[in-house]
Order: sequence, then structure tokens, then C-alpha cells
Amino acid sequence: MKILVTGGAGFIGSHIVDSYIELGHSVVVVDDLSTGFEENLNPRAIFYKIDIRDFEGLKTLFEREKPEVVNHHAAQIDVRKSLQDFIFDADVNIMGSLNLLRLSLEYRVKKFIFASTGGAIYGEPLYLPVNEKHPAFPLSAYGAAKLAVETYLDVLYKNFSLPYISFRYANVYGPRQNPLGEAGVVAIFTNKMMKGESPTIFGDGEQTRDFVYVKDVVSVNIIALETNKVGVYNIGTSKRTSVNEVFRKIKNMLGTDIQPIYGEERKGEVKHIALDASLAERELGWRPLYDLDTGLSETINFYRK
Repeated sequence: MKILVTGGAGFIGSHIVDSYIELGHSVVVVDDLSTGFEENLNPRAIFYKIDIRDFEGLKTLFEREKPEVVNHHAAQIDVRKSLQDFIFDADVNIMGSLNLLRLSLEYRVKKFIFASTGGAIYGEPLYLPVNEKHPAFPLSAYGAAKLAVETYLDVLYKNFSLPYISFRYANVYGPRQNPLGEAGVVAIFTNKMMKGESPTIFGDGEQTRDFVYVKDVVSVNIIALETNKVGVYNIGTSKRTSVNEVFRKIKNMLGTDIQPIYGEERKGEVKHIALDASLAERELGWRPLYDLDTGLSETINFYRK
């Protein structure tokens, strides 16, 4: 198939591009390189440097390439920035997505795969791990924007029969995650400690997250190409790990005695989250294969190289 991957020079998107190409698909990448990196681009992919807010640029691409599937991973991913400038966040994450949806309808795309969020869409959970039936009460503009796009996907499916699948990711980590970005404690902690610096833990560090390895995320994006299922799926491990525990694991793997610095809690972030991914296992045949220690080891080896 010919597949358009937005954000294909980014952390998760570039891994998905690599896997699709290895499977023999023709891949077109859209990325404005604002947070993605050219070195992440697969040389066998067709690359367009386009901002997803540029409707005319996207229209030219759709006319020329005529993708059969759109895999949409381009986004503004900084929770803090989404609150500081929620207009910009909505412009990228909502309007940019609507540009892609409009063109997907116009050019009769067969499936739309969307990278949503399980970490930010549910708000402070009423129970753990949360399943897809848990009410969605985002605490950040980032979470609100992802929920809005999911709603549009469902509306367009019901009215115009555009098949979609939305993946609510837990905290994804692994090779290629930007260690200088605002998101991704594994990459940030590893980079800091390898340089002999103390990373900052925001809050008391006892907040818990569901850490899912990027290779497990890639595998569900491969399944998405073949399945006829439509809807929203949590993609996580159902396990909670505190930020302090992640720090200790990385510290031990690196063999360092560096201690963290503790800073103020960040607004818009939940205290505890873990995702029940049993629906994805039942309906898609997906389950995570990597435990945290294995994923951390592979990630640290990547940054060492």
C-alpha cells in the first residue's frame, strides 16, 4: 500500500515508517522538522517538508501521491506548552488534523490511523487501570485537542464512512526520543546522567505512569493496516511505575551515583495513570511484549552508541 505518515521524522513516527517500508509498503512522510530530525528519515521514504496546517501544501501532496492510508502522528506534544498557548496547540493538533481528514475524504483514503493519548485524555482517573469506557476529562489543552479529533473521527465515520482507528498511547519511550525535549523522562534522564548532570524530577516523583516501549507501539500500527476494526484503543501495559523508580532503574543501569533535583509539580499533568489494554488484546490480538527493564536496557544502549 501507499501510506502517508505524518510526523515521520519524529520519535514514534520514524519507527513506524521503518517498519512499513520493511514490510514492502510505499511510504510518504510529512514532517515540518520543528521537532523531528532529518537523521530519523528513512532514505527509502518520499519526504515532504510540510506543516500540517498548510492545507494547500497537503492538497498538492494528496493529488500527487494519492495515499491509501493516513497514519497521523504529527502533533504539538508538550503538555505545558498546550496550556501556555492553547490557540497554537489547537491550531496544530485540531486544525492540522482536520486538514488531513478533509483531504482523506476528498481523495478516498481507505483508513485513517490516529495517534491519540491515554496519558492525558482521561484526567485524574476514577479507577486504575483505566479502560476506554472511563470518562474523558482532560486536564490539559493537549488532551482536549486529542479528544476533539477522536470525536471528529467518529462523526466522519458515521456520516461519510471513513474507517479509522485511534490509539490512546501510554507514556511511550525508546530509541530516538528527543532527550532535549519537554516530554519523555527516560530519554531526558538518560541523557542528563550520561553527561554527569542531575535530572529534574517535577513534584515528589511518586507520580506513576504506564511506560510502553516504542517497538510495542510499532507492532500495533502494523496490525492497524490489516484489521477491519474501527474505534479507540488503549495501548499500554496496565502497570504503574513511579518517576522515582524509573530514575533508580536508569541510575543503576548506568552505574552512576548522581542524585535528582526536585522541582515544582507541572500543571495539567495527572498524578497516576495506567491503561487497561485488554480491548486491544481481544479485538486486535495485540499485547505488549517488552517489560520495562528490557526496554530501558535497549534505550540506554542506543544513547550510548
